[in-house]
Amino acid sequence: MSLYLSMAAFALAASISPGPVNIVALSSGACHGLRASLAHVAGATLGFCLLLVLVGLGLHALLTRWPLLGVALHWGGVAFLLYLAWKLASDDGQLGGERHQRAPSAWEGAAMQWLNPKAWLAAVAGVAAYTGGEQQMLWLFTWIYGPVCFVSVASWAWAGSMIQRYLRKPHYVQRFNRCLAILLVFSALYLLV
Repeated sequence: MSLYLSMAAFALAASISPGPVNIVALSSGACHGLRASLAHVAGATLGFCLLLVLVGLGLHALLTRWPLLGVALHWGGVAFLLYLAWKLASDDGQLGGERHQRAPSAWEGAAMQWLNPKAWLAAVAGVAAYTGGEQQMLWLFTWIYGPVCFVSVASWAWAGSMIQRYLRKPHYVQRFNRCLAILLVFSALYLLV
């Protein structure tokens, strides 16, 4: 039983800590509400679980063998974070209406995980710590990680939906989104160091 709790605690710590996926979930919840943000949450969860399984089945060894692929993923992640920051910073702050962007999709949530260095670190560290190269342990870890990840990312979207009522005026939304954009830029800059 303690192994299960340890796996769940690792999943919780890795999933609920601030990162690009959670920042976008918070923004989506604030701008679009919890229900509209659940596609992003589900996509991020499924994207991470797929990443976890593939790392456990040897994807990390492939990246070690072909380091240029890892470099491309790294720079793709930085570029994606900067793109998301730009989108948040340039948002007009209008909630609803035709001009406002739609909530992030499930595909975007999944793609964020694959371009998210935090997700790669969590997948590699988790596989190394809990699976011992055994596929049965990999599947167990993935089954535990999935619901914990979903609830963690959903809690960020829920927190955003709770502050939505304080963001009634467009300039408040713009300020909020710009603060989140700054956090994403710092995340990208951290990857460059």
